[in-house]
Amino acid sequence: MNQVRIVTDSTSDIPMELQQELGIHMVPLKVHFGMDTYRDGIDISSGAFFDKLVASSILPTTSQPSPVEFLETYKRLAAESSGPIISIHLSSALSGTYQSAMLAKSMLEEQVDVVVVDSKLCSYGLGMIVVAAVEAARAGKSKEELVELIEKMRAGMRIYFLVNTLEYLQKGGRIGKAAALLGSLLNIKPILSMNAEGEVYSVNKVRGHKKALDKIVEMLNRDYNGKPLHIGIAHSNTEAGAQELHELINEHFTATTLQHTQIGPVVGTHTGPGTVAVFVCPI
Repeated sequence: MNQVRIVTDSTSDIPMELQQELGIHMVPLKVHFGMDTYRDGIDISSGAFFDKLVASSILPTTSQPSPVEFLETYKRLAAESSGPIISIHLSSALSGTYQSAMLAKSMLEEQVDVVVVDSKLCSYGLGMIVVAAVEAARAGKSKEELVELIEKMRAGMRIYFLVNTLEYLQKGGRIGKAAALLGSLLNIKPILSMNAEGEVYSVNKVRGHKKALDKIVEMLNRDYNGKPLHIGIAHSNTEAGAQELHELINEHFTATTLQHTQIGPVVGTHTGPGTVAVFVCPI
């Protein structure tokens, strides 16, 4: 009855069947097309979102959950059991989601034990940690053991996003119009990653898709050569691209677990369609 419960947000991009299997408690962010608002992964699927994104002349906007939404989730879980709650969220450098969760915690009665964690990650980098934490909680691990596991995985995680076009980075203000135009003309494929502060940055720029995939494998080999790994592969509306990356990863690494997933609407707003990503964490 006192098992630790895990809460996360929809930017973790955990496949729906896995969410349901593990009983993960998910608080959605929102995506806005003009006056129309959709809860990430609830009111709009990944596929439907990218179809709408491509057809839209303007970039949608995104917003974090309110503190009240987190408060309601924490209160519901507290009413079910007196066990601790660990709430793991999207990097605070990218969103106010972590701050909303912290505000909700401050509004709770003192006897409700909630630990809020800034993962400093996004998409299935966050999702991989959440899945591991839920599985460890089910195995009877304590709150302290789970926090240690989360910190260890976070420190060992590597994320690489390969975006198909610079258009959405430019629309979102990540790069200037001139850089986006030049990059498109030269077929430059930026490889994005996340630093220790949870900020997105361009780790490399390569001409051509195949060379960019080879560069990702080269960087992973540098960090993890020969180690058994947890691996996640995500894509935004490009099954073929995800499969190509999967086959390349399989040639070079030993995956103890390998999970495929789709990049959701909120993360996809900023990366655009045709993105593939790999998330790697040592065992």
